[in-house]
Amino acid sequence: MIRTMLQGKLHRVKVTQADLHYEGSCAIDQDFLDALRYSGKRSD
Repeated sequence: MIRTMLQGKLHRVKVTQADLHYEGSCAIDQDFLDALRYSGKRSD
């Protein structure tokens, strides 16, 4: 099952971690997500 967690582009964001052996892996700084008020919940 594929679940879309984030839809859109993030411009000029600093990637804080990535796993080179996993396609699409990246970590975004928690302060940035807090500024966006991103809760991780889906809104349809």
